[in-house]
Amino acid sequence: MLTQVQTPTDDTRLAHFPVTFFASAMGLAGFALALHKAETVLNTGHLASLGAVVLATLVFVLIASLFGVKVWRHSAAVKAEWHHPVTLAFFPAISISMLLLATALVSVLPPVALWLWVAGTAAQGVLTLAVLSGWIGKRSFQPMHISPAWFIPAVGNVVVPLAGVQLGFVETSWLFFSAGLLFWIVLLTLVMNRLIFHDPLPGRLYPTLAILIAPPAVAFTSWLNLNGGVLDPMARVLFGITLTFAALVLTQVPSLARLPFAISWWALSFPVAALSIATLTYGALADSAAHTVSGIGVVALLTAIIMGLVLRTSLAIRRGQICRPG
Repeated sequence: MLTQVQTPTDDTRLAHFPVTFFASAMGLAGFALALHKAETVLNTGHLASLGAVVLATLVFVLIASLFGVKVWRHSAAVKAEWHHPVTLAFFPAISISMLLLATALVSVLPPVALWLWVAGTAAQGVLTLAVLSGWIGKRSFQPMHISPAWFIPAVGNVVVPLAGVQLGFVETSWLFFSAGLLFWIVLLTLVMNRLIFHDPLPGRLYPTLAILIAPPAVAFTSWLNLNGGVLDPMARVLFGITLTFAALVLTQVPSLARLPFAISWWALSFPVAALSIATLTYGALADSAAHTVSGIGVVALLTAIIMGLVLRTSLAIRRGQICRPG
């Protein structure tokens, strides 16, 4: 007896539309910010970064719309993602994307940036508490469930000061920065324990190793916003930690290159963007040509990564390799 193979319908694909897609919105928003920083250093105008902001905004609106429809029509699937030990950590990527877009728009459309930042900050606070309470609640998590993606919910709070200080919310920025820094230290211990003493990360989660770079890199930039742009010892320590983790991730490139494409590959984009911004900022403050040239090189690498991710994602969508069961 022959079994008919059914092609997934659009509604079936929507039910499997993953929350991890918001990592692409984060990456594109970070790309826009990195381009803006490079354009400022090179004094070339901001046409490229403006185009990247528009693209990031459109992608975020598209993803948010599709995920909103999923919430409405497939609430059980969303609940399953929320209760999954891996995908749970990606929900705050929604609020972080909003905060990054607010940062990108603060010099172009301040009123829009203000409302986007307020909404993103409120959502970040709620999602942080919700995820943390889920971690310490009744569910039992095992070491195998931990990955660098766990940095996203709590450490994402250090993104708040990027635009918050410019918009006048200094005390709120200090609050979220303090919480993010605290949980970065706690989670870093847990993540390193998992990476060293337990089984290696599965293939689909391996690209999340790049997330190790993001917390100190963003904390470096946020700290400068909060302390008036002074390259003090704390800033130097944060930048040094950023370079340390960047070097560690670089040693894993041969292993990453052998992995097949998955949506989790977008985890590479935002950390590299944060690294490029931090390096260019350090170069400007320290009057270091070596850091400035290195930062431009990282922006070039980021551009190649974004182009590759967009191409591979487009091909995967066209071939029906994502948004499917399993």
